[in-house]
This record gives sequence, structure tokens and C-alpha cells, in this order.
Amino acid sequence: MRKTRLLAILGASSLLLAACGSGSGGGSDSGASDNKKPWEGDASEVAVATWWEAGSEKLGLEALTKVFEDQNPKTKFVNAAIAGGGGSQAKQKLAADLAAGSPPDTFQAHAGAELSDYIDADQIEDLTGLYDELGLKDAFPETLIDQLKVDGKLYSVPSNVHRANVVWANPKVLEEAGVDAKTPPKDIDAWIADMEKIKAAGKTPITVGMAWTQTELLETILIADLGAEEYNGLFDGKTKWDSDGVKKALEHFEKIISFTDKSLISEDWEPAMQPVVDGKAAYHVMGDWAVASFDTQKKKAGEDYVYFPVPGTDGVFDFLADSFTLPKGAKHPGGTKAWLTTISSKDGQIAFSTVKGSIPARADLTDEEKGKFSEYQQNAMESFGKDTIVSSIAHGAALPVKVSNDINDAVSKFVEGGSDLDAFQQALMKATDSVGK
Repeated sequence: MRKTRLLAILGASSLLLAACGSGSGGGSDSGASDNKKPWEGDASEVAVATWWEAGSEKLGLEALTKVFEDQNPKTKFVNAAIAGGGGSQAKQKLAADLAAGSPPDTFQAHAGAELSDYIDADQIEDLTGLYDELGLKDAFPETLIDQLKVDGKLYSVPSNVHRANVVWANPKVLEEAGVDAKTPPKDIDAWIADMEKIKAAGKTPITVGMAWTQTELLETILIADLGAEEYNGLFDGKTKWDSDGVKKALEHFEKIISFTDKSLISEDWEPAMQPVVDGKAAYHVMGDWAVASFDTQKKKAGEDYVYFPVPGTDGVFDFLADSFTLPKGAKHPGGTKAWLTTISSKDGQIAFSTVKGSIPARADLTDEEKGKFSEYQQNAMESFGKDTIVSSIAHGAALPVKVSNDINDAVSKFVEGGSDLDAFQQALMKATDSVGK
């Protein structure tokens, strides 16, 4: 799953919801109804805007589309995907279309606080009632529902779930340095001690890439040092960014960054992780889409690589999810409902995630259904079902886009040596000044 820096979403124009439209299934309405739900209307087609145009993402979309067409033979699927920039180009076109009052019927976004810009601009519908209609509050874990809410309402439906707090490690590099590859360190201090051994053995302890990958590493250290409750408090003002706990996490981050290969800090995640694959580095923190990089290079779990939660975060699931919305003014709201129904169904979520490498958001899969997934995915599903779920900063789940971007800028400046630790903490405080207000 390729991710780039989250770009600020343009959004100042409110869109008018169509007063009338074709009826569900392509029939005609006699007129607008005062109690008509936003997702009722023309279902003759659905234009779906994504950035899934390459690799496992494209294959996942194709698998999901097949399920959709089987479930909705009378609704035409229109692929409005836009390639390039890891989603940046798609977001730019989307912003222009929303501002012009010509939205797609549904569009891909990151679930959670990233949707705030669209909500504030009055560009997407509240889907809380659709959740009730489809029984999704029972199908999705309650802790996930809590993370999906924005101001108590639900504005998107997740097609899958990814986990961000995962360490990918080369066991041979660990063993050569005298580090037990089968027993992960218990906390950040123990992890740093292992990195010291790896450095002494002449290998790079940990790699990191461009700004968003640096932010992902930082957020996992914050989770480890603060714990889930205080980490969540960073996003509602209950935990202060100038607290001693945050300072401790930043000190840990500074130490870990000192072990990295600085020549990689402008690279995307795959080239930044490649030294781990090649046996030149020990660790890389990345979301679980990273498993595809090992698999495509014919590496075997347990032999060529191992994985575990970032030390100190065992029992916490740092979540992000691709999700879909209902824009106000969509021409085919009934088609959007059909799409949201498919992507949230068991068949849709299984078809998509078995190809993409993610896991279903649903918590009601049978053992037989879970057996269709890889070893890693089954482990992730088990964790997702029992762990405390928290939201990713780097991937749009925890904070609005502008705040996430400002954090990325502060992190990048610090990693590049443009600020000291105190200035770094001050920059994070400034970036999050509006949080909880």
C-alpha cells in the first residue's frame, strides 16, 4: 500500500444535494420526499474515485469490482481511479470536482479525522443511519466504530483495515549481532539496546524513509511510551504535547533516528525498507502492506523476515483504513449505497483484503473464512479483534489533514537536523494547537 505525504484537501464550497433523481434500481421517483434518505435515488451506475491503479491495490479493486457486479447486476460500475502520486493527484482532482459541484458518486479517503475537511465544507453525507440499516455497528468492533466517528457521526464506510505499528526485521542480521530474533524486545529501551548491538556488529539498526514514514515511526513510539489512553488523549486535548511523557517519546525517537541511514530519508517506504530485505539492515517500521514487498521477492516469514508489534505496543492496534463516502450532490446515490453495501459485506471485504494484504474491518468472520487469509493476516485479525484500537497520525485517522501535514513538516525538519529536541517539541505543540478546542 503506497502512501505519500497527506495533502491538504481544498474545500470551501458547500454542495447542494439534488432535490430529486431516479429511483433505486433505475426506476423513477414521483417526487422528492421530505424523509428521503441521502443514499436513496438513482442506482443505474456508480462512479468510484480511487487511486488504486497499480500493484496489489489495483488487483484488490478488480476483485472488489467483481463482487460488486455479481451483487448488483443492474448497476454499472464506473472506474474513476486516477493514478500517480500515491493518491495526491486523485485528491487534487477530487478537490476541484467537489468545489465545482460535480463530485463522483463515491470516493476513497482515509477513515477518521482526515474527513474533517470534507465535513467542515459540507461536502459529504452523514452515514450513521446507513450503518444502522446495514447492521454495521454489530459487524464492526465497537472500538473501531469509536475511531471512525467524527463529532459523534459516521461519514464513511471502511473497505478494509491496516495496522501501522509493525516492525519488519531480518532475523539473520539480528542473530549475527547476538539479538534473539524469536523474542521481540519488551519496550523501547530494550529495543534501543538491541540496536546498539546491531550497530556494533556493523549493520544499520533501522531504516526510515520520507516524512510520512518518519511520522509513522514517531507515532508508534508515542503509543509505546504513553500507552493507548494517553496517546488517544493527544487528539482531544487530554494529553498535552508538552508533557513529560511526550518528551520521553521524543528523546527515544531522537536516539532511534541516530541509528538510521540518512541517505534514505527522502525515499518512499519500499526503497527505504529494501536494506532489511537484503540483509543490510535490521528493522523497519511500516504498515502491514509491507508484507507484499517480502512476498513478491519470494521471502519466507520466519526464515527471511520476522514481524512483531513495535516494542511496548503489544496489545494495541494502530489502525488506518481505506473508506468510501457519499458526497453531497452525487448523481447516483442509490449506486453509492450499492457500492457501500458491497464493500462492507463479508464477500466484498474478503475478496479485497485477500488480494491487497489488509484485513477485513468486520469482526464476524467464521474460522473457515479466516482460513482464506495468510498467516500474517490471521494474526492481525486476532489482534484486531482483541486489542485496543488507536488511530494513526501518519495515515489520516487521528487528525485533520492540515494538522497531520504540519506534524510531518516538523518531524522532517528534525530528522534532517534542522531543529533541536526542544524546538521539535515546540513545533509539534504549534502544529496541534487547535486539537481539542
